[in-house]
Amino acid sequence: MNRPVRLQLATLGVACCLFVALRAAGYRVVRVHGGQRSAAQIQPVSAKKRPPREAGASRDPRAPSWGDSVGDGTPDFLRLDNAADREAFRSWFASIAEFQALRPPADVPAEISDCAALLRYAYRYTLRAHDEAWVEETGIDPDAAPGAIKKYRYPFTPLGAALFRIKLGPLAQDDVRSGAFAEFADAKTMKEFNTFFVSRHTRDARPGDILFYRQLEQNEPFHSMIYVGESRWLDHTSGDWTAAVVVYHTGESGAAGKGIRRVTLADLLNHPSPRWRPVAGNANFLGVYRWNILRGGD
Repeated sequence: MNRPVRLQLATLGVACCLFVALRAAGYRVVRVHGGQRSAAQIQPVSAKKRPPREAGASRDPRAPSWGDSVGDGTPDFLRLDNAADREAFRSWFASIAEFQALRPPADVPAEISDCAALLRYAYRYTLRAHDEAWVEETGIDPDAAPGAIKKYRYPFTPLGAALFRIKLGPLAQDDVRSGAFAEFADAKTMKEFNTFFVSRHTRDARPGDILFYRQLEQNEPFHSMIYVGESRWLDHTSGDWTAAVVVYHTGESGAAGKGIRRVTLADLLNHPSPRWRPVAGNANFLGVYRWNILRGGD
């Protein structure tokens, strides 16, 4: 190959590299005509043809969208935006919680040691796949099982097993690494970051809702009870099956009458100690709360 040809090829290679570099930097080469000659000019690509990437947008199309349509710190990819999923969640959550109060104390999972532990247990097992392995592990095999929750299965979520928000602040994609979500949350954290206020009246409660209390005279002031509504376990209960029931953990185990209790809402409203009555006039009763993943759909 003679020298002029080699020189032309080298020049062409340099031009190609320059063209690629300019395109990557957001420029384009255009021809500008004037008289009998034309010349090349370098111009930036317009914003319309090359829109800026939104802040926080993911480059991976398979990555979840970190939107928070409600602004409560819960990612939308966790919200049950299908009515059937929400109804299934309520039914499973109430059934699992009530079942713990009906079984012999020795059969209750050891991890359920207080009111918040009962919430966490029922929450996780509500979102699991309710297959044969689940039945064997939980001992729960209802005659008429609620429908399946189809949106996702715990712990296979973008947050893994860490489903409970534990830090104040707006939702951010960095929350996965910053520790804003965890597997453990106490009653106060459940109230402040994972549920939302519904009402001061129990007439507005739906199955699976939480009744929160703050008893300032106790070392652990925040307490929770689960509103079940009508019993999910008719074959295992006696009395008025149509009465609304509430399930809660006393925070104590072992002694007679302690542990998980199941009472009718009517009995709770007439509790011997007024500070435990879920009525608007009781300053210790904070109200009825609902899980954030159910928010915005009803």
